[in-house]
Amino acid sequence: MRDMANASAAGTIDVGGDLTVNRFGFGAMRITGPGIWGPPTNREDAIAVLRRAVENEINFIDTADSYGPNVSEELIAEALYPYPDDLVITTKAGLVRTGPDDGEPDGFWPKDGRPEHIIEACEGSLRRLRLDQIPLFQFHKPDPKVPFEDSMGAVVQLKEQGKIVHVGVSNVTEEEIRVAQRMVPIVSVQNRYNLNDRRPESIVDLCEQEQMVFLPWEPMTGAAENPTVREIAERHDAEPRQVMLAWMLGRSPSILPIAGTSDPAHLDDNLGALDLELTHAEIAAIQKTGG
Repeated sequence: MRDMANASAAGTIDVGGDLTVNRFGFGAMRITGPGIWGPPTNREDAIAVLRRAVENEINFIDTADSYGPNVSEELIAEALYPYPDDLVITTKAGLVRTGPDDGEPDGFWPKDGRPEHIIEACEGSLRRLRLDQIPLFQFHKPDPKVPFEDSMGAVVQLKEQGKIVHVGVSNVTEEEIRVAQRMVPIVSVQNRYNLNDRRPESIVDLCEQEQMVFLPWEPMTGAAENPTVREIAERHDAEPRQVMLAWMLGRSPSILPIAGTSDPAHLDDNLGALDLELTHAEIAAIQKTGG
């Protein structure tokens, strides 16, 4: 078994020009209960995986008020407060939870982009995370019942009030990114991106061109079933998910992987991706595959 690397092996990336973090983060959705609902089945493991992440120099943690709901943010504070000086916590607002695995026809959780909800959600996140300012606050998903500009207007208001430092958007089109940019500087985009969903390719390139951070969610979906990824994994004596994370790092310097887990051993496996040195040919081969 490989020796575990720490997140500093991924190099660094600047978020918003003034927050420098290691380019391997942690997604804190899975530390909640089954169906991303309620408290975790094993609270000790949830606390342990957060502390292990920071011990291994992960200093970018992604969460949202809807994870639990509220549970993920509460656990982050319980495990890590007072926070290390270099830790950047990003949270999101705009999706809500009404039960385990609840969803809408588009596959997303129920949306609430009303300005009053965004403001209330941010206030709650500040309390739960025990922060005076949220380093990066992301609008979680446009709500078709609310004009996008109205939702983003609430985020702009929060920034003007000093409650958030930087603004990001999530689950958006390139057109929506441009609308948001006309209202406020956008420093991050968080969209689904994996071998089965390659729609954000142009958005990844846009982020690279305009020095925004791209945060892929569900990055490892499809990896284990992909023959090219499996063959490369066997060649490197690695796991398919490690190959996918290594490919993400090689795909673009704007990508900041945020693989999440509730299992400390699984976190160690994810960090093992940083030991992989994929060749240009292997990166290109993965780029050509998927759908």
